[in-house]
Amino acid sequence: MVRWVVIGDARDQPRLTPKGERTRARIVAAAARLIHQRSVAGTTLDDVKAAAEVSGSQLYHYFPDKDDLVQAVIDHQARTIAGNQGQADLGTAGGLRAWRDTVIAQADATGGAGGCPLGSLAGQLAETDPRARARIAAGFEQWSAAISEGARRLQAAGHLPASIDADDYAITLLAVLQGGLLLAQVQQDTRPLQTAVDTLLALTARSDSWCSEHGARQPPCTSRGRQSSAPGHDRSDG
Repeated sequence: MVRWVVIGDARDQPRLTPKGERTRARIVAAAARLIHQRSVAGTTLDDVKAAAEVSGSQLYHYFPDKDDLVQAVIDHQARTIAGNQGQADLGTAGGLRAWRDTVIAQADATGGAGGCPLGSLAGQLAETDPRARARIAAGFEQWSAAISEGARRLQAAGHLPASIDADDYAITLLAVLQGGLLLAQVQQDTRPLQTAVDTLLALTARSDSWCSEHGARQPPCTSRGRQSSAPGHDRSDG
């Protein structure tokens, strides 16, 4: 089970009606989209008001200032990413490939622009906003926990060596994703992300089908990646 981390303090949030919840969620979603596209500094409350199609009084009712809205955006991005990760079927080789393809396709859709929705917030806020840094750190912990659960399912299915610590694997994969997304953003090309993810999976996944599909691009599949395949695999090809 995913070890969810509580972000924020529910005591600071007034109880809302269902309509109020929907309005607040619409504001946060609009702000998250704009901030990912334009950055925190490049997004104004007027921008959010127009994108969410709310009045000024509505916006300030839910978020008295921009900082409160930014904190809500961090929580939104963390929940969305961890939730999507938790739903990915990482317990099968096919599910692992589907997850990998989804990650690359999402980055391809923007040409790498914006980087990671959560990681980009860390780059903007972690050094100057302690409140935001703590929320972002908790968000990464949620994400890592979801990956760890998937890694344990992979191990149970025999697609990941039991000698690999699932939590360490999650941190490694998360670091690979962050670095790959950053390079894709800077180079406006998702090939660095694809290379980084494929190389890690080829080095660790016990899947001949993975190597055969990605081996043309990833040398590890013909060396160490093959060596880590299921027991009994014949390495007579050298």
